[in-house]
This record gives sequence, C-alpha cells and structure tokens, in this order.
Amino acid sequence: MDTAREQDPAERRRIMRLFYRDWRPTLLGRWVNRSQAWLSGLGLPPKSVAALETRGRTSGRTRSVPVVIVTLDGSRYLVSMLGPHSDWVRNAEAANGEAVLRQGRRRRVRLVLVPTEERAPILREYVRVAYSGRTHFPVAVGAPLPEFAAIADRYPAYRIEPV
Repeated sequence: MDTAREQDPAERRRIMRLFYRDWRPTLLGRWVNRSQAWLSGLGLPPKSVAALETRGRTSGRTRSVPVVIVTLDGSRYLVSMLGPHSDWVRNAEAANGEAVLRQGRRRRVRLVLVPTEERAPILREYVRVAYSGRTHFPVAVGAPLPEFAAIADRYPAYRIEPV
C-alpha cells in the first residue's frame, strides 16, 4: 500500500492502537479477531458479519477472519479495511478468489475484485454498516461519493459469487 504508509486513521484513537498498528492487527487484535470469527461462524447476529476462511498462501492452513458483508443493489461484497496488504486479501488472491464464508453453515464462494472506479458506492455502504471497520477510513459516514472515489484505490472490494 504505497500511499497507505500514512498512519491508519484508526490509530488516531488511543484505544484502537491496542488493536491495530501500522495497518496490521496487534497480538490483542489477532486474539479479538479470532474470537469474533468463531462467533460469526456460528451464525450469531448481526447478519452482516461472517467468518471468511482462506487458505494461507505460505502455510496452506485454513485462516479465518471476521468480515462485514455489504449488500448493494442485490450483490454482496467484502471490503478490506486494512487495504490490499491484509492477510485475507493476499490469501484470497493466491487462491484465485476461492474462499469459504461461515454464517452458521459453510458456503464456498469466489471473491472477484471490483475495479477501482466502481468501488465508491461499495465503500460508502461499508462505512455505513461496519461500525468498527469505519475507523480505518479517512472519510466520514454519509460523505459524498467523490470522497470515497478518491480513496478507492487504497481499499480493495470483492464481489461475493457462489461456487
């Protein structure tokens, strides 16, 4: 993330620095993510949260992270709040988009990268629904689309397609 070597907006808040540093989860952040992924995988509310399982690109082991699913115009999307260098993004790309979503049951999916120029409405919806994820964005809830378009290259979005 060349332009994202700037400070993660979430790190402006002292409490968030306990969970994230330099666009990466801390030890505490990884523990909380593991716990949240387990709970989300059980299918507990909210319905927009799920556990995403990807195959580790180097270890080959299954990796699970909590994600927020954004629904827009009948399609479902995932957004990387930590940018293109987050582990789940790199794992999904190494697996050609093959992943599993768990929300009470497991569903095989393919993640398809959304072109940068089409991401602004997805990012705006993500910031609206992802309460904890929005702290990583330098744009406020309800901001106009051009503000989201200006940062779209820093936050990958994937369309979820069933396999």
